[in-house]
Amino acid sequence: MACTDLRNRFYSTGLRLWARDAIDRIDQKIVALQTALIDRTDQDAGVVLPAYTHLQRAQPVLAAHYWLAYCEKFQRDRDRLADCRRRTNVSSLGAAALAGTSLPIDRHQVADLLGFDEVAANSLDISSDRDFVLELAFVLTMIAEHLSTWAEEWILWSTIEFGFLELPREFCTGSSIMPQKRNPDAAELVRGKTGRVVGALNSLLVMMKGLPLAFFKDMQEDKKLVFDSYDILTESILITNELIKNLKPNKQRMLALSNEGYTTSTDFADYLVQNNNMSFREAYKISAKLVNYAEKKRKKLNELKFNEIKKIKSDLDKSVMKVFDVKNSVNLKSSHGGTAIKNIKKMILKLKKEFK
Repeated sequence: MACTDLRNRFYSTGLRLWARDAIDRIDQKIVALQTALIDRTDQDAGVVLPAYTHLQRAQPVLAAHYWLAYCEKFQRDRDRLADCRRRTNVSSLGAAALAGTSLPIDRHQVADLLGFDEVAANSLDISSDRDFVLELAFVLTMIAEHLSTWAEEWILWSTIEFGFLELPREFCTGSSIMPQKRNPDAAELVRGKTGRVVGALNSLLVMMKGLPLAFFKDMQEDKKLVFDSYDILTESILITNELIKNLKPNKQRMLALSNEGYTTSTDFADYLVQNNNMSFREAYKISAKLVNYAEKKRKKLNELKFNEIKKIKSDLDKSVMKVFDVKNSVNLKSSHGGTAIKNIKKMILKLKKEFK
């Protein structure tokens, strides 16, 4: 077999074997990360926090709902890794220079010995193929993007302005002149190194964009780029895992801010639709009036008295008061995928069975 294959075929095969193992290792690390997230749902059971759009407080959700949101993101990453592995695990050995060979070789036997699932069907195509490297670089970039999103949130949430959580001291640094500082360096590096992963993907795409069939020396640049992305992701996932395990959430602060910003105003509109035979458009307008009233009075919605709410709509009964309780609010979101506790419990049970 060796006499029929040029150097690039061995390089390609070695890179496929490395990529296959790298995919498996990254997948295992993501499973550990998801397990840490699921464990947090037990630690933070019943904790309510405000969810955001446009960095403005939107609606209250359970902290467990937040943790499971990242479980979903990382599960999509695992699905992409599995799909990438299928296309990676193809043997290129025996394609020779690019046309195949007249010697009596058995490509399938070699593929079986090396654990490949398939043998490349076209010798000319496989001689030029770096799709598996590009695809792996893309999947690694998606994982890095998700980690960067998480890091950005926690950098914000660890500030005094948010005060949602305290990052472990061993993952933070102080200041040479300001003794009060606790800088979230580890999370900042996870966020910052994402740029290198994105850059590696872009470099690979540019490298391959102008190459006709079949092999060119340009392709030797693929290894450094994808190896660097892999190393960054390995470190970033491990750091993220430790931060998730060791953070200290400020549950009282999360709950307090959940009650600010009129986060239950949509619940009031929903209540009007369900109990007053009203279209959501009409209910929205009435709810907006209530928000305006509360703003003028400098009150939170859960601080309004029943007689104040009746000024906005006179034919309400006292059952309306429950919609301004944020804990009640999260449990009203019982549609599939919503933040209601019964949904969360089902999802946690499902995930624990899967990861067990």
